[in-house]
Amino acid sequence: MKLAPQIKLFLKNAAKKLTGAKRRAFEAETTLDLFDGNARKAERELGWDRHTVTKGLKELSSGIQCLDNYKARGAHSTETKLPNLEPDIREIVDPHSQADPQLKKTFIYTRITAKAVRQALIEKKNYTDEQLPSRRTISNILNRLGYRLKRVQKTKPLKKIPEVDEIFDNLETANQEADNNPSVLRISIDTKTVVKIGEYCRGGQTRSLDVPKAWDHDTIKPETKLIPFGVLDVLGGCFNIIFGNSSQTSDFIIDALLLWWKNNKVFYPQIQQLAINLDNGPEINSHRTQFIKRIQEFANTTGLGIHLIYYPPYHSKYNPIERCWAVLENHWNGALLDTVDKTLKWAGTMTWKGIKATVSLLQGNYEKGVKLKKPEMEKFEQQLKRSKNLPKWDVCLQPQTG
Repeated sequence: MKLAPQIKLFLKNAAKKLTGAKRRAFEAETTLDLFDGNARKAERELGWDRHTVTKGLKELSSGIQCLDNYKARGAHSTETKLPNLEPDIREIVDPHSQADPQLKKTFIYTRITAKAVRQALIEKKNYTDEQLPSRRTISNILNRLGYRLKRVQKTKPLKKIPEVDEIFDNLETANQEADNNPSVLRISIDTKTVVKIGEYCRGGQTRSLDVPKAWDHDTIKPETKLIPFGVLDVLGGCFNIIFGNSSQTSDFIIDALLLWWKNNKVFYPQIQQLAINLDNGPEINSHRTQFIKRIQEFANTTGLGIHLIYYPPYHSKYNPIERCWAVLENHWNGALLDTVDKTLKWAGTMTWKGIKATVSLLQGNYEKGVKLKKPEMEKFEQQLKRSKNLPKWDVCLQPQTG
């Protein structure tokens, strides 16, 4: 049957508007009606693929419809072809990464280049050069994972002590050993900037129809302040926030840590030691006498060994928990935190790695400036095991009986 050009154009356009089984059915029915079921004639006259037409004819005759696997078509991402590549990259890059210095963005700055990551995958993860994509593709993967490679001004610390590189090497080694030991739980702890409770503008945005109205002066003295203390299970992703309503002291930090362990120890029945990533803040540095006393008491009470693994001065943004604070800032900045209850509820709705944060309130007055006298401190110092090369930055202690 000879078709007019207008009819051919009509049939071709109609077929293009259909997809999958519907298109095959249309082409098959047209072939049966106009070309006596001859797929080659349909291909010659209308430009349709004869294999597709044949498939449609078989579907019509059998009544069985083939399922289309569209996901299997086309080029696949490198992460799909190499399913272990993403966790391996994260393991390499995380020790060299820090949160946004201003906690305004959730992406992560990293010191390691894509070229170095590729080389580390070959040397440490046993990939071959042929298996891995190019340096540019590795760079794209890092961007997809949220690691920003662009150079930024605020990655340069105010001061750099001579031991910085050695401290970071020690951190990477100690963290890896902890992660590989099933009886050790690695946590990251830190306190966040004091949260003023009141109708303060936090600089965020909201999709609400009724835009909240904040005070036009942030200098108004708040009636209440909250101090957020966080505990992050680095590998598991569980994030706990304990809010205090007094002062940021060594006693508050250890009491908050005790509360965290009381509420969470049931989830870690096999854990015998805590490896704690922490910065060198004044309340928790390894020469703060009250902190050393209280962390030893924490070990005695819980029966857990403690390994304190410090970040060097002015490098606290590399502490994993800082990324959680960045997420929290972005999460609640569009709200008015004008009551304690509202603040706790907002914090409890943030998620980290798909898990909702657990929030507690620790009430009590904490006195500042508490410290031990030298003779009393010597007793606790004898119970510590400090690293020979990095005595201030790597400290171990065991629970004491009696």
